[in-house]
Amino acid sequence: MILRTFGRVMAALLLLGCGAWATLALLVAGSDAGAARRALAAGMALLAVAAAGSMLIRRGHRIALPGLAIAFLAVLAWFFSLTASDSRAWTADVAEAPWAEIAGDSVTIHNVRNFAWRTEADFTPRWETRTVDLSRLDGVDLVASYWMGDAIAHVLVSFTFKDAPPLAISIETRKEVGEPYSTLLGFFRRYELVYVVADERDLIGVRTNVRADPPEDVYLYHVGAPPAAVRRLFLEYLRQMNELREQPGFYNTATTNCTTMVLINNRVNGAVSLLNWKILLSGYMPRLVYEYGRLDQTYPYPELRRRSRINDAARAAGIESPDFSAQIRTGLPVPPR
Repeated sequence: MILRTFGRVMAALLLLGCGAWATLALLVAGSDAGAARRALAAGMALLAVAAAGSMLIRRGHRIALPGLAIAFLAVLAWFFSLTASDSRAWTADVAEAPWAEIAGDSVTIHNVRNFAWRTEADFTPRWETRTVDLSRLDGVDLVASYWMGDAIAHVLVSFTFKDAPPLAISIETRKEVGEPYSTLLGFFRRYELVYVVADERDLIGVRTNVRADPPEDVYLYHVGAPPAAVRRLFLEYLRQMNELREQPGFYNTATTNCTTMVLINNRVNGAVSLLNWKILLSGYMPRLVYEYGRLDQTYPYPELRRRSRINDAARAAGIESPDFSAQIRTGLPVPPR
């Protein structure tokens, strides 16, 4: 008797969970809901409550359960029919999406961002085309920027070249003008995914030298990876960029975001598991890479982290300094490859 009651309660909770997801999807997926979708969402919520109630009292479930199942499957089919676009009214910082042309060791990347930032709202847009030599690819660094405690960070990578400026790459939401970011909306195919390829004075400098509400603490870690692995990772980033140009895709707060995509892209260098709480809580991503032995092991992680904070060096260099990238790396621990 107790087991049957427990089973009915769990089934009712499952039905409520499915109904809640479908209701939210109707309200926010793709775009803000109009009157028709709001009405459907209300109907879905009532149907879910009715189905859960029928499960608990064991009356009417032969009608309520099939009704909820049909409605849920219909919402699911609609949700997965939503398609990403590359032609919306994008905000200025993601107005252009990068793409690459590869000819042997020569790589030409179009739409490299190199904005002159004065404040977050006052900047001069600059989009550039840069050509790099794969044979001069020298390494990769992991960058983590924090603004709300140690658990949450924006994670990006920067590829370094001999005798050429680094190229920083950030995986972000491609927001439309007037569209705020919401963690919840990020679960519901609301934002397109974009790779931002940029000069470090832009992508890192805006975080260390410009943003103040809230301020961001930025850490840069040299990754101990063999040259062949760095090359494979860089080429995978280029491939993903070009693929998004041909077929736009959605950002997802849990599965397709700035942290998970760094690891997914690195699968070109071997199997990578995403089943780790340090991935869900993105601020702990550098610690996870440290535990994998890919960051300098000379110091315990807390000391390595302290030494890897670059805000002071970035401010001393100045965001427009041609030597910005070299100065923020001065004295940083370097792991063996």
